[in-house]
Amino acid sequence: MAGMPTWVDDAVRGAALPALVALATSCSTTGPVESLPPGAVPMEAPESYLAWWEATESCAGLGGSFGRVEWFVVPGVSSFSTEVGEKVGLWVKRGERRTITIAGGYLEHEMVVRHEMLHDLLSREGHPEPYFTERCGLTWETWQGTPSADLAAGHLH
Repeated sequence: MAGMPTWVDDAVRGAALPALVALATSCSTTGPVESLPPGAVPMEAPESYLAWWEATESCAGLGGSFGRVEWFVVPGVSSFSTEVGEKVGLWVKRGERRTITIAGGYLEHEMVVRHEMLHDLLSREGHPEPYFTERCGLTWETWQGTPSADLAAGHLH
C-alpha cells in the first residue's frame, strides 16, 4: 500500500540482550520522513561514505546522486526501535526526498551503510537477489568485507 511502511529483515541476535531480538540490515519505506526513529538527528556523511557509494554503484552497475541522500544517526545505540522491531539501518523515500538512518553503533560498518545505499540506488525496497547477494554481497550472509562484519555475523539468527 503506497505510503505505508514496509520492512524487510535479516534477523540478527543482539548479544547484549537477554532475549532474541530481530535486527535488520535494512528497512525501507515510502512513508513520511516523520517515520524516522525516535532520537534520529541529522548528520554529515563521513568522507568514507563517498568511497562506499562509488563501490556500491560499481558492483550494482548503477549510477545515482550521493548528494540527494539526507543522512541521520540515532546516536549511542546499536539498534533503534521501529513499528516492527529493532533495526540497525533504515532507508526512507518520500517523493524525491531520500533519507538513510543508521544506528550509532553501525556508522562505521561498511556493509550496513552500503546496504542502505543500495536501496537508494535501486530506488526501491526489498532485496533483489541479483543486486544484494550476487553482485554486491550486501547481506549478513554474503558480506565478506571488513573484520567488524565478523563481529556482527556472530549475532546472526
